[in-house]
Amino acid sequence: MKKFNLLKTFALVAIVSFNLGLGAQSKLDKKVLMTIGDHPITVKEFSDVYYKNNIKNDVVDKKSVDEYLDLFINFRMKVLEAKEMKLDTSAKFKKELDGYRKQLAKPYFVSEDISEELIKEAYQRKLKDIRASHILIRCDKHALPSDTLKAYEKAMEIRKRAMKGEDFGDLAVRYSEDPSAKDVKATVNMPGRKGNRGDLGYFTVFDMVYPFETGAYNTKEGEISMPVRSDFGYHLIKVNSVTDAMGTVQAAHIFLQLPADAPDADVDAMKQKADNIYAELMAQDGKNWNALVSQYSDDRGTASRGGLLSNFTVNRIVPEFIETCKQLDINEISKPVRTNYGFHIIKLLSVSGVGGFEKERQGIAERVEKDMRSKKSEEMVLNQIRKEYKFKQNDKNLEEFMATIDSTILSGDYMPAASVKKNARLFSIGDKQVKVSDFIDYVQAKQKPQKYVTPATYAYQLYDLFSNEQVMDYADAHLEEKYPEFRDLVQEYYDGILLFDLMDREVWNKAVTDTVGLEAFRERNADNYMWGDRARAVVVTVAREESLPKAREILHSGIPMDSVKAAVERDSLKFVYVRKGLYQKGDNQYVDQTEWKVGELNEIKSTVDSQTVFVAITELRKPEPKTLKEAKGLVTSDYQVELEKKWMEALHKKYPVSIDVSVLDKVRKLYQ
Repeated sequence: MKKFNLLKTFALVAIVSFNLGLGAQSKLDKKVLMTIGDHPITVKEFSDVYYKNNIKNDVVDKKSVDEYLDLFINFRMKVLEAKEMKLDTSAKFKKELDGYRKQLAKPYFVSEDISEELIKEAYQRKLKDIRASHILIRCDKHALPSDTLKAYEKAMEIRKRAMKGEDFGDLAVRYSEDPSAKDVKATVNMPGRKGNRGDLGYFTVFDMVYPFETGAYNTKEGEISMPVRSDFGYHLIKVNSVTDAMGTVQAAHIFLQLPADAPDADVDAMKQKADNIYAELMAQDGKNWNALVSQYSDDRGTASRGGLLSNFTVNRIVPEFIETCKQLDINEISKPVRTNYGFHIIKLLSVSGVGGFEKERQGIAERVEKDMRSKKSEEMVLNQIRKEYKFKQNDKNLEEFMATIDSTILSGDYMPAASVKKNARLFSIGDKQVKVSDFIDYVQAKQKPQKYVTPATYAYQLYDLFSNEQVMDYADAHLEEKYPEFRDLVQEYYDGILLFDLMDREVWNKAVTDTVGLEAFRERNADNYMWGDRARAVVVTVAREESLPKAREILHSGIPMDSVKAAVERDSLKFVYVRKGLYQKGDNQYVDQTEWKVGELNEIKSTVDSQTVFVAITELRKPEPKTLKEAKGLVTSDYQVELEKKWMEALHKKYPVSIDVSVLDKVRKLYQ
């Protein structure tokens, strides 16, 4: 006799029960819970919305099924009305929904693994500031292979010379095709400029194009990279220093202006002046900083605020300035520093550094999404889509068509030859066939005059863009089918936009523009918009002790209180501020502290500073109705409630509701 396995039996019963439960749930989902007008609503339509808003999320005010049922019915009625009014056919609606859908679709076209890798990589780079020099050998990103090879070989030859000991800066001046490396002589119209000898100063993540950034961060301090390709050409990168990141810097300076090409005698004289100022600062431990900034700094834009510069990051300021800041402690003052602009005495005020990964994560993710490095994620997604939807290219047809492309494509005037087989298939993706004619339309829409490339090279570049767009568009068109949660989310936005447009039309805007209706509503409900007891008062604030005697004299002189402000202005009394108005209890603490009696003058002395406030009561007003202007915000809000209530009554007559009570009972049991 076989042993009876009780554990396996319990497991089997549980599995069967679970599956039976799912089957029962599935059957219930398909049942019609209610009919609104002629439109049936299934249990699933209601349950999905109820579950999301009352069960799944951490909602403070969770509603019972019956409470939510009324809200749901009203919502569906409004959507039905909006559709009947064809609000979903307007260009405005379609454009708005399309914009939201594109935003909602973005996460489905990103490889989460690659994105996470890029975010972590960017964070690690953000922790360091790099100072580097480069030599650029220009090469168009669409250059012919032969031209690309020439540029690469030239870069390699220069690198060999640098590795043998030739000065990198000298090589940059001689060979770099980055104009900033060389000196520029002054002309009649333009001032001269000293070249940077290839020195790019300090930078951190996102400050340079991604290939250059990667080349720099992958090169050790003091070393020279292999040629790094970017859209500009080939770069040789020499990393001069790698230091901990400063983040955002706040600093002040005393600036003595001096041209980069100033004679030695002028440089010596200016250096002596800077040294003398520094000596004065040190004599008083920097306590005279503001005075000396005001007296000597040539940066007049900052001299009035203690030399304070706008907050900056390391790539925004000349490298000598950053180099000095990196060596200072907070509130320490540097010795004079020479830059291309003159001499600076720098006071470091603060550095933000870099926060922890979780703190920085969101900001980095947003930058990664906008940066060219995100193409890595896009490429992986494209490959996944091609595989999933069985992308198949007809190489024979593609090559035959490409052979017909002539030089007119380089001038932006391409027209297909009569012999081109326009109906030939280029590729298929899923159930979509893409023909040569589709690509021709794309070429004619996108072609632009080109240099440095052959017709075939440019045509294949356009083909890559075209095929990628077709692949992405196909996947995008099938998102709702593949991802039910995306379909439901788009539907929520569809309904939400419709509802907003309808409410604006029928309630919100109507209430705002119907001034006659607003006034009539206010008159019918005047008791709801009443002023309480009010006092008209003059409030005089005296901020400084030296102005107090004269202010007190004016207030006790017997002149009408309405004339106090004019008297203060006539006597040019400083730091005295006069306000007049009608006040209810709670509107003004000083008026509340004063006895509400006409003619009362109260003097209130501050207990924490030199301020004194005088309050004079000039009139008392009994409760009275507010005018429409005085209560417009509240009246408009209440009028909107009334309009919506009447409108909903009309909708309930237009769309009668029938609920299947037996089905509703089953739904109630689901959420007990």
